Amino acid sequence: DQAAMQPLIGPFTQVIDAKGQRVVPGLIDSHTHAIRGGVNYNLEVRWDGVDSLEEALHMLREQADRTPDGEFIRVAGGFSEFQFKEKRLPTVAELDAVAPNHPVLIHHLYKLTLLNSRAIDYYGYNRPGHPTYPGGTIEKIDGEATGRLLSTPSGLLMYKTLAGAPKLDIRDQVNSAIHYNDELNSWGVTSVSDAGGGGMEFPDADPYKVYRYLHDNDLLTVRIGYHSFPKVKGQELDDYRRWTQDIRAGQGDDMLKFVGAGENLSWASYDFEIFADPRPDIDDGAEDYQRQVMTVLGEAEWPFRQHVTYDETGDRLLPVYEDVAKGAGLTPGWFVDHVETFSQRNLERIAELGGGINLQNRLQFQAEDFIANYGVDALKKTPNFRAILDLGVPVGGGTDATRVSSYNPWYAVQWMSTGLSRGGLRMYDDDNLLTREEALRLYTADAAWFSGDAGRKGAIKAGQMADFAILDRDYFTVTDAEIAKLRSDLTVVGGRVVYGRDGYAHHDLRHMPPVSPSWSPIVTFGDNRDG
Repeated sequence: DQAAMQPLIGPFTQVIDAKGQRVVPGLIDSHTHAIRGGVNYNLEVRWDGVDSLEEALHMLREQADRTPDGEFIRVAGGFSEFQFKEKRLPTVAELDAVAPNHPVLIHHLYKLTLLNSRAIDYYGYNRPGHPTYPGGTIEKIDGEATGRLLSTPSGLLMYKTLAGAPKLDIRDQVNSAIHYNDELNSWGVTSVSDAGGGGMEFPDADPYKVYRYLHDNDLLTVRIGYHSFPKVKGQELDDYRRWTQDIRAGQGDDMLKFVGAGENLSWASYDFEIFADPRPDIDDGAEDYQRQVMTVLGEAEWPFRQHVTYDETGDRLLPVYEDVAKGAGLTPGWFVDHVETFSQRNLERIAELGGGINLQNRLQFQAEDFIANYGVDALKKTPNFRAILDLGVPVGGGTDATRVSSYNPWYAVQWMSTGLSRGGLRMYDDDNLLTREEALRLYTADAAWFSGDAGRKGAIKAGQMADFAILDRDYFTVTDAEIAKLRSDLTVVGGRVVYGRDGYAHHDLRHMPPVSPSWSPIVTFGDNRDG
């Protein structure tokens, strides 16, 4: 109360009256791709909160009107076709109509990428000898590219296509990252655990340089724990041998630190999560290569995270975990990401080995596809929230933003506590829903474990990092639909105000640079476009 706080207020203490609004610990997104997302943010039209294809196409047309001819217009994930009232994606003809003078790329869930005619020409997918990538299909009719790129089942074609689009210069990447971090702060996010990602060469690619620059110049407003991610199939073992010699797990500080390996340990073991398609198998012999990689990590005392979607993949890889645990060992702090279709037995094997489980709302964007492929009954326990929490292992929540799902963490909280898909489908029965308090804990106190910070952040209590947000509405009393629309009025990281709006704007003393380039979609549509 006020009397108890009074002795703590010194002459230079910043005092903020929350006016009875809900205050929550700063949100921790414990599986995202914020470093890659940050340096691309200023280039992207975001459809995260758009509820009609008509509006989505209007945004592209409006962006085309103010973008120099020949420059790319791109939507790189964060939406579901089922959120649109039309329940479909745009056609290539529609993309040509709204932006005839610009290459347009629409990336959807690593399931499908759409290119308009100008983008097909840019990539040369009609030219003889154009690149092809295993597990991906460049759809053609009578030898002509249709503009549809399909995962069959690998997302490598999407990775390569996205990586081949024009990039911002390094100064604009810095600008982009500053604005993206501000956008995360506007949702109440104060920490992220970055799972690496395709298109970035760890640890020296420009995105890592940008975030080190922000850190060294005291410009970071989000705490970041990051992981390695090998890019080239067959080189993972050499990469990890080299990295474990040069980098110590845990090096850095509370604003930017290296955590460990993953989410990709080996491409041979990577099972892509396109739930509309038949389940993919990992490579023959993947276990032997994975064993070598995990042995290197164990000997170097690197914890790891690993992308594993399907129970059948767990059947093959968990015996490798068990073998390595008896040898080089599994460094404490390791965990498995995703586990959507894991059986009770494989969940228990993770628990028996001392690992954690990290959950993301990827399925919230693909529920209707999953039902078409596996049936509604299977969906009801995918993932099995209650069984996972009952294991007593560390469990955290993430988004898998920005190319799969939205960076708005409240969609994920909504998914866990209400079962709502982005298309409005009720995915789960009540026995597989979390309470609102449980869901919030997975994005605050419980999520801290996944960057090695359990008990150090994620709660508003003495001795923990002073990270918190004042919400614009009360999370515990708003309707189910309103959860995804919650925003922060004021966000604090380490006792410093990093975001304020409306009646709290005067507390935010930072200078935000103008968005660059001047034709950025952020200039067109404004920050905080989702909601």
